[in-house]
Amino acid sequence: MKHLFILFFLSISLAAFAQESIEQLEKEFQEASSGKDKMHLAYQLGEAYLRIDADKSIDYGKQAYQTATSLKIDGMAAQSAYLVGLGYERARNDRNAEVWYRSSLAAAKQAGDSDLIIKSVEKRSRLATKDRDYRKAYQIVEEAFTYFSQKGTSISDLENKYERQKSQLEKEKLRLEEERERLQAEINNLSSERDMLSTDRDRLQQRQQQLVQEKQKVEEKISEKEDELATVSEARQRAEEVAQMQAQRVKQLDRKVLENENVLLAKEAELMKANLEAEQATNRQNQLMILATFGTLLALLLLVLFLSARRSRRSLKDKNKIIQQERERSEDLLLNILPKPIADELKEYGKAKARKFDQVTVLFSDFVNFTAIAEKLEPEELVEELDKCFKAFDFIISQYEDIEKIKTIGDAYMCASGLTGRKGMPYNIVRAAMEMQQFLDEQRKEKMRLGKPYFEARIGIHTGPVVAGVVGLNKFAYDIWGDTVNLASRMEANGLEGHVNISDTTYGLVKYQFDCEYRGKVQAKNKGLVDMYFVRKEKAKNLAAAS
Repeated sequence: MKHLFILFFLSISLAAFAQESIEQLEKEFQEASSGKDKMHLAYQLGEAYLRIDADKSIDYGKQAYQTATSLKIDGMAAQSAYLVGLGYERARNDRNAEVWYRSSLAAAKQAGDSDLIIKSVEKRSRLATKDRDYRKAYQIVEEAFTYFSQKGTSISDLENKYERQKSQLEKEKLRLEEERERLQAEINNLSSERDMLSTDRDRLQQRQQQLVQEKQKVEEKISEKEDELATVSEARQRAEEVAQMQAQRVKQLDRKVLENENVLLAKEAELMKANLEAEQATNRQNQLMILATFGTLLALLLLVLFLSARRSRRSLKDKNKIIQQERERSEDLLLNILPKPIADELKEYGKAKARKFDQVTVLFSDFVNFTAIAEKLEPEELVEELDKCFKAFDFIISQYEDIEKIKTIGDAYMCASGLTGRKGMPYNIVRAAMEMQQFLDEQRKEKMRLGKPYFEARIGIHTGPVVAGVVGLNKFAYDIWGDTVNLASRMEANGLEGHVNISDTTYGLVKYQFDCEYRGKVQAKNKGLVDMYFVRKEKAKNLAAAS
C-alpha cells in the first residue's frame, strides 16, 4: 500500500512540475528580448505542449520556424518544421503535416542533418502510404537515396547506425519489461499483504465486539449485586430505626400524654404560619412570572430590531459594492477612450479644454491595395485580418507609456506621442513603427507560404505642434488637429510598403539613434517638395543600451 501511495504521489508531482515548467517557459518567452532567445524558447514550448495541446504546440513551432528562417539557422528551422508537422499529425491534419514535413526535409538538407532527413522522409513516406499513394512514397524514398548518394554519405553506414540504435532500444525495452514485471510482482505481494491485513482487522473487530458484550454482561451483574446490597442495607437501617423509636415511645409515653395538648396547639400555630408563608410565596411567584413575561417580550422586540438593522446594513453594503463595481467599469471604459488627464478633467468639470502641444510626433499607417485584397476575402475573413493587425498595433504601442492611440479610419491607423505636456522625443514611436512593419513582414511570409493574400502597409511620421481636445456630445472622441497631422499623412502617402517614412524634422530628432536613408526632396500633395527619410534600423549602441 505504501509503494502504491508513493507512485501516485510521484505521478501528481511530475504533472504539477510539468505545468510549472510550461508556465516558467512562457514567462521567459514573454520577457525575452533577442530573436534567438525567443526562437529557442518557442521551440521548447512547442515540445512541452505537444502531448497536451496540439494547437499551442503548432503555434509555438511556427514562431520558432519563422525566427530561425529569418536568422538563417537551417538546423533549427528544420527541427521547428518537424515539430509543427508532429503537431498537425497529432491533430489528425495529415495534409498540413505533409507540408511541414516537406519544409523540414528541405531545411535539413540545407543543414546537412542526416538523422532529421531520414525522419522527415520516413514521416512523408508513411503519410503517402496511408493515402495509398505508393508511387509518391517510392519517389520520396528514392529522392532520399539520390541525395545521400550525391552527398557521399553511405546508406549502409546509416543503416548500421539505425541497427545499433534499434539494438539499444530493444535492450532498453527488455530492461523496462523486466522492471515492469518486478513492479507487478511487488504490487501483487502488496495486494496479498493488504488482503491478509484486512482479514486480521475483521477478526480483531469481531473479538473486540465480543469483549464489549462480555464487559456489558459483567457490569450488569455487578449493578444487580450492588442494588441487592443497597436494599439489604436499607432494610436493616429501617429495622434499627423502628426499634429505637419503640424504645423511645415506651420511655416517653407518660410525658407525651401530658404534653399532648401543648404539642397540638403548637402544631396548629405552625400550620397557620405555613399557610401564610405559602400565600406570600404564591404572590411572589405571580409577580416574578409577570416580570419574566415582560422581559421576554422586550428581548424579542430588541432581537427583531437587531435583525432588521443587520439586514439593512447588509443590503446597503451589497448595493455599495455594486455601485463601486459599476464606477470602476465606467472608469476603465473612459480611460479606454480618453487619456487619463483628459478623463480626470472631464469627470471633475464635465468638460475638457483644448490644449496646444509644441512637439508631438504623429504616426499614420495605411494598407496598400486594400480594396483589391478585400475583394479576394470573405467579409468575415477581412474583418478578422484587420482585427488581428490592429490588435497587434495596439499591443505594440501599449509597451510605450508616451504613445497614445488616436483612432482608426477604415484600414488606416493613427497614434501620437508627446501628448503628456512634457517635451518628448520620438524615439519610442519610431521603434513602434519598426515593430509594426516587422509584424506585418512575419504575417506576409506566413501567408505567402500558405498561398493566401496578405497586407502590407506604408507608415509615415512627422513631428510638430498640434491642438488636442474632446469633440462631440454623444459618442465623444479625443482627437488632434493641425498642419502636423496633415504632413504626417503626406509622409504615409509618399512612403513605400514595408518602410517607415519620416520627415526632416523627425529625422533631426532621431538621427543619432537610428540609421536613416535620405530620399531627397519628394513632391507632397499641397506641400511642395519635402525632405524625406527611410528609417533602416536602430543603431547598435542604442540596442545594447536597451538590452
